[in-house]
Parts: sequence; structure tokens; C-alpha cells
Amino acid sequence: MTGRKPLGLGVIGLGRAFTLMVPTFIRDPRIRLVAAMDPREPARRMFNRDFDAPTFDTVTAMCENPEVELVYIASPHQYHAQHVRQVANAGKHILVEKPLAITLTECTEIVNSVDSTGIVLVVGHSHSFDGPVLHAWRLLQEQCFGATRMIHAFNYTNFLYRPRRPEELDTQQGGGVVLSQGAHQVDIVRLLGGGDVATIHAHTGAWDPHRPTEGAYTALLTFTNGVFASITYSGYAHYDSDEIFGGIGELGTRKHPDDYGAARKRLSNISDIAQEADLKASGNYGGCHYKPETFTPPPYHQHFGHMLVSTDKADLRLTPEGVHVYGDERQFLLDTPKSDIPRVEVIDELWGAIRENEPVLHSAKWARATTEVCLAILKAARQGHVVRPQFQAPYP
Repeated sequence: MTGRKPLGLGVIGLGRAFTLMVPTFIRDPRIRLVAAMDPREPARRMFNRDFDAPTFDTVTAMCENPEVELVYIASPHQYHAQHVRQVANAGKHILVEKPLAITLTECTEIVNSVDSTGIVLVVGHSHSFDGPVLHAWRLLQEQCFGATRMIHAFNYTNFLYRPRRPEELDTQQGGGVVLSQGAHQVDIVRLLGGGDVATIHAHTGAWDPHRPTEGAYTALLTFTNGVFASITYSGYAHYDSDEIFGGIGELGTRKHPDDYGAARKRLSNISDIAQEADLKASGNYGGCHYKPETFTPPPYHQHFGHMLVSTDKADLRLTPEGVHVYGDERQFLLDTPKSDIPRVEVIDELWGAIRENEPVLHSAKWARATTEVCLAILKAARQGHVVRPQFQAPYP
């Protein structure tokens, strides 16, 4: 930290995203949790107790707290644009969860708000922050194995059958796998492929009337530099692509084989949407089934399924250990150094931008471009033709 004071962090939304990020905030000395806003009284009470810090009923009141220098916006997708506007107008720096917003109009409003106020805004956590992804990106930037040519990515999970709030099953409110999970996969592929997507052709699947939103997609992306990528995602809780990594899950821990089918089994006991929403809340921060951080770092890097990059001289496969290189004459693993702080790369980018005046990679413009591709996947599938995006962004 070079003697500089930690970033005073206020939080909007103590739900699932905060539950996943709180180990990062607790362990990284560059962050100090100083305030929170959430409609759930049990979550506010737990935050008061855990961090000896105040909670607030409104975003405005929290932003008036002089201890708050940076705000983590972890509210539901449909509120991101409103909350970014309020926080930016208060002159606070922002970490906002992906996706940036659920319409291009809202994304552009956010871009304009950041430009006019001069605040730092970083969008994440997306899996493009994962250590092996950034490791592979650096190798590709340096052309260690020649020019990048093709990317193949797929991920099969139980996403659609985890407990959901009603809006998470409504595409118009940002629900479904395309905005929620595509934001991860598209962000990774854009990072590795060069940033500027030229065309999108796609198909989506909505195959369960009881979960009435997209649960799967396949898309073909071409980039302005000639790279092309195929991306596939399914959240229908059948095949689990973590098998490719010997059962190492998305968060870097090993799964138990007996847990197969657990997501669907849990839902079989749910009678209505309100009960399902309560079940989701119960496992998040402040909920009756919330399990506090144990301070045991996961043994592996986080990942987002199978990711294979073809270059002139090698294929690069991203793994929970690092980057596996398949060259002309031999194959080998390039280990990616791992921190005991999960998602430390997010804080690295925030700290660099706010304290060191470094450029932001996961900026509002970058995230708007990712959201644009996700929305284009929905449009291309619905209309049956290729979509050409207008707001793509190169690296800073």
C-alpha cells in the first residue's frame, strides 16, 4: 500500500454479489468497509456488527458520509443506471457489478455521467479479472506465440436452477443467462480477442416454461482484427463442464460428486416465487443460512468454463492452475501466481486507477461494449440475422 490510506468503501446492496466479494474486502488492506445501504434490516444489522460501521436507508444519505470514497453498486441489474447516476453526482468513485446496465441507453447515460464528473468507474467482478485470463491476455498482447486467430469457449452449469428473484427470470428486466452469464463470457472473449467485435450471429434457448427466460445460447463473434470466436453457455443443470477440470468449480474449490442434481432438488420443494426469493436471500449476507467467511483461500483460480485460444504457434487452454500451452513440439503449463486474496485483481485495478492514476481496463465504455454484444446475441437470435454493434471499445 506504500503507506497510503485504504479506500473507504460504501456498499449498495448486501445480496449475492456482496456475499461473494466480502472475503476480498475483508482480506485486502487497501479496502475498509465504512457504510452500507440495503432494504433488508437483518443484513444491515449484520453489517453494523461485523464492521462497526453505519447503514443507511437511501443512497443519498450514504454518499453524504465523508468516510465513503468509493461505492460498490451491487444492487439488482435494473437499478444500476439509477444508482451510478446518484453516486457519480455525489463525486464518489464507483465499482459496479456486471452488467453495467440492461439497455444501451442506460449504458450510454453512465458513460456520459462518468465523463462529466471525472470519477473512476470500474465494472466487475467479471471473470475477465481471473488470474489465468489476465495471464493469457498478457501473453497474447506480447504475441509470445504469434498472432491470435480463434477462440472457443463453452460453459455448462446449473445457473437457471439456483434460487431466483422473479426479475431474474424475466429477460426484459435483465434476467436469463445472456446478460447475467454472457457478461462474463463475452468480457473474457473480448479481452482475449482484441476488444472490437464486428459481427454477432446467435441462437438462444428458452426450454423450460417454469423458468421463462433464456437458459442457453450459442454465438459466433467476429472481430475487426480478423479473430473469430464461438461461445456457448447452458444453465440447464444437466452436463457440468467443470468435469473438464476434474470437478474444480467456478470459485476455485473442488465439488463433491454427490452434489449432482442438488439445484433442481432444492427447487422441487418450492411452492411459489416468493418462497424461492426468500430461499435465495436466506443464503446471502444477513440471511438465516449465511455462512460467514472462514478465511481459507480456495486452492485454485476461479474460472468460467472451457476457454481455448488458437494462435499461429500454439493453442492456449486456460485452467484453474494457469495457461496450458500446446506448441509445435511440446505442451507445458505456465503457472499463474495466485494470491490468498480472492478477486484481488479487482482491487488492483481500483487502487491503480484511484491512487496511482493508471488507466482503467474495465471501464464504463468497455462494459458498454460487452453489454452491447450480450444484447446483440438476444437480437440476433430473435430476428435471425447478423447484428453489427456500434459502441465497441478497444483497450485503454
